[in-house]
Amino acid sequence: MKNEREPLLGHAADGGSNGSGLDAAEHQRLLARPDLRSSPENMIVDPSNDTDSLVSKEDPTYGSSSGEPYEPSMHRTLEHPTTNLDTMIHLLKGNIGTGILAMPDAFKHAGLYVGLFGTLFMGAVCTHCMHMLVNCSHELCRRLQVPSLSFADVCQRAFESGPIGLRRYSKLATNLINMFLVITQLGFCCVYFVFVAANLREVIAHYFFDLHTRIYLLLLLIPMVLLNLVKNLKYLTPISLIAALLTVTGLSCTFYYMLQDLPNTHTVKPYSSWAQLPLYFGTAIYAFEGIGMVLPLENNMKTPEDFGGWSGVLNTGMVIVACLYTAVGFFGYLKYGDSVKGSITLNLPGDEFIAQLVRIMMALAIFFSYSLQFFVPMSILNPHIRRRLHTEQSRLIGEYLARVSLVVFTFILAAMIPNLGAVISLVGAVSSSTLALIFPPLIEIVTFWPDKLGRHYWVLWKDIAIMVFGILGFIFGTYTSVAQILNPDLV
Repeated sequence: MKNEREPLLGHAADGGSNGSGLDAAEHQRLLARPDLRSSPENMIVDPSNDTDSLVSKEDPTYGSSSGEPYEPSMHRTLEHPTTNLDTMIHLLKGNIGTGILAMPDAFKHAGLYVGLFGTLFMGAVCTHCMHMLVNCSHELCRRLQVPSLSFADVCQRAFESGPIGLRRYSKLATNLINMFLVITQLGFCCVYFVFVAANLREVIAHYFFDLHTRIYLLLLLIPMVLLNLVKNLKYLTPISLIAALLTVTGLSCTFYYMLQDLPNTHTVKPYSSWAQLPLYFGTAIYAFEGIGMVLPLENNMKTPEDFGGWSGVLNTGMVIVACLYTAVGFFGYLKYGDSVKGSITLNLPGDEFIAQLVRIMMALAIFFSYSLQFFVPMSILNPHIRRRLHTEQSRLIGEYLARVSLVVFTFILAAMIPNLGAVISLVGAVSSSTLALIFPPLIEIVTFWPDKLGRHYWVLWKDIAIMVFGILGFIFGTYTSVAQILNPDLV
């Protein structure tokens, strides 16, 4: 992916507060940010890391001795900060996954031109929401005089310092974000299961014999369990690099096939029915899955001031991502029309060796990436497991049992819904829309309430419009995706 997704984590501690509104436990938790290069995807943060801490006000480096406003980036201590190019690569890697291969299927549900302009619009809205999250993080860091905050921390601190009536819900809001992060990442894992099984089935059916997709899911279960018993992601670094190379090679070959002998645009529908648009929304918002990694990437930069701005790293990276999504969706749908499948790799010619090799490469890349998405929910759930067990041996056994149970859980969900396109749309509608379109504008409203919402409260109205868009997408996207899962011929 999360990665999934993601990237993304942090838990607020309970207890009393000091002068800055933070207790001692939080002062030991929030300052140091893990070096993103220590993980295969270079963007995953372990929230259970006990070395994280907030710098103390007694520290001579804390605050500004000259009375100047506190600047969070000036107080970040990084052992291996990332350059602008590093951050750009991480941003691209985190956004380009199975979602890009599903974009032609999304265009099928929207129509060629609605999909074209809708994807660009969706990319612009999601990028704006990423900027919202970064700006709110900076504002709250300055208020609290801390160097950095995670997604969940930003939400909790915003509610704690926001309107009095909402402060009691700060912990609830944080728990909701963590819950949707878990749902999102486990949803990605289900998609990965189905994706690998579907592509393996296509290859083996061509050369040998055809079996049901559920048989391949069952054959994948044991390897998936063994792969995810590895707790230290450093051991998976070589596998992750191989997966990245396979993804780039597979996408290049896919473009080669898509761009050959393209038909005229009038051979496909320019727009689709209103009933199918929610499926397009779910798949498209699933593809723009990188909001969870935005803060970890910005927090780890050598020059974080280059992250934002019109020509900053975030805008540049997301323009590339949006153009890639649009190109794959546009040309994939134009090439294969309404016969396009949940992953464009399944439409490649079955009688060519290169096409079969592409399926194998993409299946291996996604298989190896499963553990990276799986790391995120385990990082959120593991502290709760450890608190309920009292010996180190029982904690170790409990963690391994939880790992096996979650992998089996994603396998069961994948076996129940082997329709790849419907699974992607459902995950996008339920979780990605919540994290990418609903929470960022809500956090911005709460953070800058009441006197920093622009003239005539234009920021408030803009944020409400984005939230309504996200909520409608959540409701109708979820309903339509579930309806398609229950009755695949309905839409």
